[in-house]
Amino acid sequence: MSKPLKQIHLAAHFPGVNNTTVWSDPQAGSHIEFSSFAHFARTAERAKFDFLFLAEGLRLREQGGKIYDLDVVGRPDTFTVLAALAAVTEHLGLTGTINSTFNEPYEVARQFASLDHLSDGRAAWNVVTSWDAFTGENFRRGGFLPQEERYSRAKEFLQTAGELFDSWQGEEILADQQSGTFLRDAKAGAFVHHGQHFDIEGQFNVPRSPQGRPVIFQAGDSDEGREFAASTADAIFSRYATLTEGQAFYTDVKNRLAKYGRHADELKILPAASFVLGDTDAEAEELAHEVRRQQVSGATAIKHLEFVWNRDLSGYDPDGPLPDIDPDLGEHTIARGRAQVRMYRDPLATAREWRERAEANNWSIRDLVIETSNRQNFVGSPATVAATINDFVQADASDGFILVPHITPTGLDPFADKVVPLLQERGVFRTEYEGTTLRDHLGLAHPDAEKAGERAAS
Repeated sequence: MSKPLKQIHLAAHFPGVNNTTVWSDPQAGSHIEFSSFAHFARTAERAKFDFLFLAEGLRLREQGGKIYDLDVVGRPDTFTVLAALAAVTEHLGLTGTINSTFNEPYEVARQFASLDHLSDGRAAWNVVTSWDAFTGENFRRGGFLPQEERYSRAKEFLQTAGELFDSWQGEEILADQQSGTFLRDAKAGAFVHHGQHFDIEGQFNVPRSPQGRPVIFQAGDSDEGREFAASTADAIFSRYATLTEGQAFYTDVKNRLAKYGRHADELKILPAASFVLGDTDAEAEELAHEVRRQQVSGATAIKHLEFVWNRDLSGYDPDGPLPDIDPDLGEHTIARGRAQVRMYRDPLATAREWRERAEANNWSIRDLVIETSNRQNFVGSPATVAATINDFVQADASDGFILVPHITPTGLDPFADKVVPLLQERGVFRTEYEGTTLRDHLGLAHPDAEKAGERAAS
C-alpha cells in the first residue's frame, strides 16, 4: 500500500532589510511602510498560505562600532504591524517573534490574546531567547543569561503565559442586559504563579480568545532547543537545506515527542527557504548567480568573514585570497549580537576548512562567502521548484517551508502565480481554506478540544 500524500504547509517571511533582501533592486519597495506589508500579506493569502511570519530585531547591529545593513533594520513593532494586517486579511495566520528574555509574561500574553481576538483566531507566537549583552543594553534589565538559564526562563515564561491564557475558560461572560450582570464569575482571569523567574498573581483582563492559546513556534537547533520544541511547541523552524540533513533533523525532533505524550503530527517542522524562479532551469540558475552577487557585495563579504576571524579584516581585498592569519579566539566578539557568531563554534576548524575550499576552487573571499551563505534553496522553473518542494515534504525532510523572497514586497508574487497552482494540481496543497483559524490551517487541535478529551477519558 502506497503512503498517502502529505499536504504541504507554506508560509511567507517578510524579511526586512538584511543581506537576504536585495533592497537596492529597482523592483524593491519600502520595508517599513504599511503598503508593503499589506501587499505581501494579500499575496500570501491569495496563494492560500498558512501564515505570514515576522522576525524580530531588538537592536541595530554594528561591526567595528558602525551600524551596517547586514541584519534587520527599520523593523516596526511586531504587534502593531500584525494587528493592522488582521484588518486587511481574512484567513492568513499572523505570526510574530517575541523575545522571552526581555519581556514579561503578562504583557506578552495580553498582546497575543488581543491579536487572536482581533484576527478571529489567527495569532501565533514565535518564542525566542536572547543570548547577548549587546541587545540587553537596550533594556532596563541589561546583560544576558547563560544558555541553560535562557531556556529555563523561556520554559517558565511560556508556562506562565499559558496559565494566563487558561485563566479564562470561555464561559464567564454572560452580558445579560436585563439583569445587568456581565460576568458569571467575578474571579474570571484569576491567576497565581510563583516560580524561579516569575512571581506574579492577579487577574488577566483579556477573555479567552478564539484559539484558546496562540499557535506556538520555536526556533533553536541545540539539544535544549529541540527538547523545548518537542515538549511545548506547535511548530519548529529548521535551518537544514539539504534532503539528508532535513530528514535527520525531522526524525530526531519527531522522535522526541513521545516522551511528552505527543504524536508526531502535533509538531510541524518548517525550514526557511529562499527561491529564484525562471522560465527554464538554466535561466533561473543564471538569475540566482546574479542575486547572490547582489546579496554579497565586497563589503558584505568582509563583514561575514569577520564573524569567524573575530578580527578587523577591512584591509583585505574581498576579491583576493583568504587571510593567512588565524581567527582571534578572545572573548570579545567583533560582530556583536549576531547569531552567526554562535554557528561557528570552532573558528579554527572553520577557517581551515574554508581555506581548503577556497584553494581547491580558486575562490576569492567574496566567492567563498557567496558559496557558503545565502544560497537559494529552490532554483529552477516553476515545475522544478514545485517538484523539489514536494519531494522534500513527501520524504519527511520537512512539513513545508517558510518562503523568504529576495525582493520585498512583490517577490512572493511569482511563486504565488506560478508554483502554487502546480502544487495544487498535484493534490498536495489546498485550493481553498477549509477552516477559519491558524490551528485549522496547520491541522492542530484546539486546546479546549484536548481538555474535553481529557475530561471524557477521566
